[in-house]
Amino acid sequence: MVMTQRIAVLGATGSIGDSTLAILAAQPQHYDVYALSGFRRLDKLFDLCQQFLPRRVNVPTAAVDEFAQRLSAAGLDIAVVGGAEGLVDIATDSQTDTVVAAIVGAAGLPSTLAAARAGKRILLANKEALVMAGQVMINAVKTHGATLLPLDSEHNAIFQCLPLAIQQDHTQIHQPDHGVRKLWLTASGGPFLQQSFEQMRQASVAEAVKHPNWSMGQKISVDSATMMNKGLELIEACHLFDLPEDKINVVIHPQSIIHSMVEYSDGSFLAQLGSPDMKTPIAHALSYPNRIDSGSQPLDLYALSGLEFIEPDLQKFACLRLARQAMQAGTQATIVLNAANEIAVAAFLSGQIRLTDIADVNEQALTEIQVPLLNEHADIDDILAIDKVARRHTDALIKKLASS
Repeated sequence: MVMTQRIAVLGATGSIGDSTLAILAAQPQHYDVYALSGFRRLDKLFDLCQQFLPRRVNVPTAAVDEFAQRLSAAGLDIAVVGGAEGLVDIATDSQTDTVVAAIVGAAGLPSTLAAARAGKRILLANKEALVMAGQVMINAVKTHGATLLPLDSEHNAIFQCLPLAIQQDHTQIHQPDHGVRKLWLTASGGPFLQQSFEQMRQASVAEAVKHPNWSMGQKISVDSATMMNKGLELIEACHLFDLPEDKINVVIHPQSIIHSMVEYSDGSFLAQLGSPDMKTPIAHALSYPNRIDSGSQPLDLYALSGLEFIEPDLQKFACLRLARQAMQAGTQATIVLNAANEIAVAAFLSGQIRLTDIADVNEQALTEIQVPLLNEHADIDDILAIDKVARRHTDALIKKLASS
């Protein structure tokens, strides 16, 4: 008898939430939507509550009473919880089997870490859990017997191309018998791959968020345009697969057909291919170690005209260089870089700075912000303290830059 997984989708109203819920709706015999969360798009969250009838829902603290009244008026018996504490409560609920961690930004860190400490099965789309708290997160997964499966298409592709022994224990990657030489993260190059730095400098918000292959939210689309997204993925990959940054290469692959690769010592490259649709890696993680129909369009090999591979320009895409530098410096530096980038991207989206200023702000933050080194015993309070300092300092940098 197949047991039904009870799923909590944290970040249900975003693009990852959309793709996840589309799969869950098509596979009711395997999955039960136990809980949902949303932050800004509460009308959409209400519609999802009507469709999926979860037992619990999380909204901002200030919206709890109004949202609960709205559900009650619609005849829906759904418990409403609020804020970060509510997210942690859902993530650690004994009725929750699987947590889809899809909240964008540092706000997703506490609930993801709590899920790990509760021994949950975690489908990870929240970058900050590993960028800000990589070793803390990995230690929690090991100590409490949690399962961590990557949803990012690149990390999921690498995961699929690794031997089963490494999938089950990432430290096995160092065993010479497995022969893993390097990991290769593919990048689309974003909307400015074929444009000059000057064109990129003059880019509007609309141009920056218009990704050529993927449909994503504004923040991650801007990160793709600057290639910070790939830098953050590189940091994540170091933690997910227990490798130093010099064992992970980045290659621009504009077609987004090969989602990433593993290079082996015998000269073999194993790659995972598929249409650029997030439902594919999400379906893989949901059903692992089995397979289900994702509902994505199958890849038409006969229609492929060619696959390109380009070395990234680290002057034009300086954020990728900064991510490597931060990873070399340690977790305190990756926390600073992530915080600075979130503030800088928000400033660009609100018209305060130019797209190319984002890398300058990030580099200045890494250079100027002095924070204590973190050791293996650091906890979330230490991490969030550095995050707070970095955000405050970056805010000041933005104001200075905007005024000039």
